[in-house]
Formats: sequence, C-alpha cells, structure tokens
Amino acid sequence: MADLPAPDESFTPAALERGRLLFAAQCDFFAGAMTVPQLAPARGPEIAFAGRSNVGKSSLVNALTGRKTLARVSNTPGRTQQLNFFDLNLGAISLVDLPGYGYSSVGKSKAAAWTETTRAYLKGRVELKRVCLLVDSRHGLKPGDEDIMTLLDKSAVIYQVVLTKADKTGPTALAEVKAATAETLKRHVAAHPIIRVTSSETGAGIPELRAELAALAGRDL
Repeated sequence: MADLPAPDESFTPAALERGRLLFAAQCDFFAGAMTVPQLAPARGPEIAFAGRSNVGKSSLVNALTGRKTLARVSNTPGRTQQLNFFDLNLGAISLVDLPGYGYSSVGKSKAAAWTETTRAYLKGRVELKRVCLLVDSRHGLKPGDEDIMTLLDKSAVIYQVVLTKADKTGPTALAEVKAATAETLKRHVAAHPIIRVTSSETGAGIPELRAELAALAGRDL
C-alpha cells in the first residue's frame, strides 16, 4: 500500500511513474461473465469499475491503459452486458469492467441475470481490492449510486468515487458536485475519502488515478 497519499497530499514523481509503467504494460481481455458460474477465478488483486450506464467506464479503462479499443465504448447506454476481465502486466492486477446500472435496453430476464452476477461478484470476491465508482461530474450522485454504495458498505468492499467527464463541467459546478459528494460519502463506512476528478478526453486526473491503483497491486512491478 506504499505511495498512497493522505487526503491533503499529492503523489510523488516515483509513484506517478510507477502508475504509468503499470498501465503501459501488456493488458489483455481474458474472460467475460453474465452468470455467476461464468465468473473467472481471480488471477491476483482486482480493481472493479462500476457506474451508471453511459457514465464513461469503458472510456476511463481505455484512458488508464492508453488504449482506444481495450474496452468497448458506445454512445448507447447499456451496451456492456457482462463483467469483462482484463489482465494487466501478466497478473500484477486485473481490471474488471462491470455492467452499467440504471438502464437496460435488453429483456428483463437478461438484465436480472447480469445484475445478480454483479452483486454476487461484489459481495464475494476476496481479491477485490477496490471498486472505482464512477459518477458523471455534470450530475453528481443519483439514487442508483447510493444503492450500490449501501451494498458495498454491507459487503465491506472499499470503493472510491471517480468523477468523470470533468472537461464538460465548469470549475464552479465541478467544485459544488465534489463538495456535495464528499458530504454524502461521510455517511458511508466503506467509502474512500479521496474523490478523484478525471477526464478521459483531456487526460486530467488519469496519472493520479493510475498511481493510486498501482499501489494496490501489492508487489514490485
């Protein structure tokens, strides 16, 4: 866990470089799961990315890894219909792109299946080190976000809010959303206190998020 900063500190150049090197390494899709039996055995520590449909999960995964097509990006909400597992740096850490919530363009039975699978994954994955809970900076937290936060609280899974699409939000509005989010997080026992602000378009906040997630790998890279 070395190199993780206190809430009022910034990352050292060494921590930022460690994050850059990790996410520049080989990264490959290795499994997808729509049902609980299809969940892949863990290969090591895992970081999951959760959020409402169209919040920018796939775009963030692509930005972190410096790739354009690792995770599928779509303007149509609900396109990620399974848990997608990516192996980063030959087992150093796995990235898990979770289906979006709050929207479904498929049949109810199919939507229920992947919702059940996602909840089972979040509640029972020992190797899951952190969930990055993505929130659109233009809108802030919504009821569906707090439902997931409550589930993660009960499951004792640490989660960290990552505000996305910061380039589409003015400084004043962004500060207000961040402050309101911080107030809400105080009521949730498993919430990480640091809120990351990112833009997949401009790269803002990406180096810092890489550094923070690299520290969770738990071994030299």
